[in-house]
Amino acid sequence: MSKYVLSCESTVDLTKSYLQQRHIAYIGYPYELNGRFYQDDFGETLSLENFYREMEQGASTKTAQINAYEFTQYFETFLSQGKDVLHICLSSGITGVLNAAQMAKNELEDKYPDRSIYLVDSLAASAGSGLLVEKLADLRDEGMDIEQLWQWVQENKLRVNHWFFSSDLKYYIRGGRISKTAGIAGTMLGICPLLDVDVKGRLIPREKIRGTKRAIAALNDKMCLLADNGPNYNESCFIAHSGCAELAMQAAELLNQNFPKIPGGVRIYQIGTIIGAHTGPGTVALFFWGKARNN
Repeated sequence: MSKYVLSCESTVDLTKSYLQQRHIAYIGYPYELNGRFYQDDFGETLSLENFYREMEQGASTKTAQINAYEFTQYFETFLSQGKDVLHICLSSGITGVLNAAQMAKNELEDKYPDRSIYLVDSLAASAGSGLLVEKLADLRDEGMDIEQLWQWVQENKLRVNHWFFSSDLKYYIRGGRISKTAGIAGTMLGICPLLDVDVKGRLIPREKIRGTKRAIAALNDKMCLLADNGPNYNESCFIAHSGCAELAMQAAELLNQNFPKIPGGVRIYQIGTIIGAHTGPGTVALFFWGKARNN
């Protein structure tokens, strides 16, 4: 067992069982659905199917950051056991949660001067941060110490590529990711905006594509262009979706045909409640290792 704790947030959008299997700790975000408060727990309390069904019916959603007190309580669990912590935060381009974690770190390192908390701004979201955390667990298990792991993630985190589209623009308009005028026109024309995550960890619209079939093909094209080793890509590849499993499976089938060396094939996950509260239903996202983001 490692002498340090690898930690992340529920926004990695993997599964609770996978994190437990890989000995990865996590802290969950709070959210609200139609006035009821929940803790993000990978769909245990409220299934993700029901969550997206409620959203399709017009449910109101709100999310909140993990606060400094919650981080303090969480980190102290490990420090009090004599373990250091490497914690991966959701992108600072999306949330200010890194600041809350930093406040907790400052307080606890005064209380536990022999222990250290290493914070990482993942500059990633959803299963993009999940892809990063999986790789860190692999390197930890190969014997990398916490300082080496922190250095590796700083040097490599921008190699996580995110490409995604949505067939339902309502929540992207509401969140300001897409202008209201463009969103209304796009909905009428069946436009699926293609977005990625930029060098600052922000969601950026890049292209406008008509129809989900072409949007899925565009995901494949981006991976052909940007993935390590192109069609010989042989690392993990994730797809995450928000209540549109059929589209996710169509995308995975195409990618498995064109990238046959992916170990175990493309893995499909569900976008969790925190990211999903902002994307709404209808998003399909692709994550892979490739050329480092530079814009």
